[in-house]
Amino acid sequence: MMNMKSFDNRPIGVFDSGVGGLTVAKSICAHLPDEDIIYFGDTARVPYGNKSRATIIRFSHEIMSFLLRKKVKMAVVACNTASSLSLTSLKKTYDIPVVGVIIPGVREALRVSGKKRIGVIGTNSTISSGAYDRTVKKMDSSCRLYSMCCPLFVPLVENRFLNDEITFRVAEKYLKPLKKKNIDTLILGCTHYPILKTAIGRVMKGVKLVDSSSAVAKEVKRILAAGGMAARRGGRRKGKLRCFVSDDAESFRGVSGIFLKKDISVEKAVL
Repeated sequence: MMNMKSFDNRPIGVFDSGVGGLTVAKSICAHLPDEDIIYFGDTARVPYGNKSRATIIRFSHEIMSFLLRKKVKMAVVACNTASSLSLTSLKKTYDIPVVGVIIPGVREALRVSGKKRIGVIGTNSTISSGAYDRTVKKMDSSCRLYSMCCPLFVPLVENRFLNDEITFRVAEKYLKPLKKKNIDTLILGCTHYPILKTAIGRVMKGVKLVDSSSAVAKEVKRILAAGGMAARRGGRRKGKLRCFVSDDAESFRGVSGIFLKKDISVEKAVL
């Protein structure tokens, strides 16, 4: 008798404080082309990096409620700040798998680092939360982690200063202390930062840059396969990406081209 493999065609939910989480959505699309994705960008309340823990947790639960109304089968917290501050609360509250960006990113950094001297850059809230420090210590207590806040990177991306000299100078200013720590691996601890790989790589020559989005996509794939929850489409039908925002859909659509290199439909939604 043939063993029939189970499947689940419900969408995957992905959310971020704004547009940066599209780097994660793009990677999931690449690794799991059959999956539908519901993306929510909280553009009315971005940035998250300068807000309190209680506020971030409240925002995250409001977005989860929206995603659950869309019948998602799992949720990906693409925002590093929300992953740092609200992931534990979300996992305790909901009965679907909830994945953050920190653990997959740290796991990948530990895999590629030879000297176990790793840097991480992120928003003020992400770095001050200590989430990366705790995760690294739990996974490999022999590893040395060095952290740095880089708050200007997000507005540089969203204003399309990607490979400009001003971006390089800002990166040089931020990253100089990390260079002195002799790190061999740098975690890009914000979903916007991979867009600045050229400028960051120019400053951090010889240092491996870890973009968590690919590691997150692989973790999503593993969880879906283990739970018999992967989508199965017929014919040429592939997964679709639907984007929702809490404000200014036109602006989101414009900036999204930096991340996806294609036009997308965006709807404004009420939480």
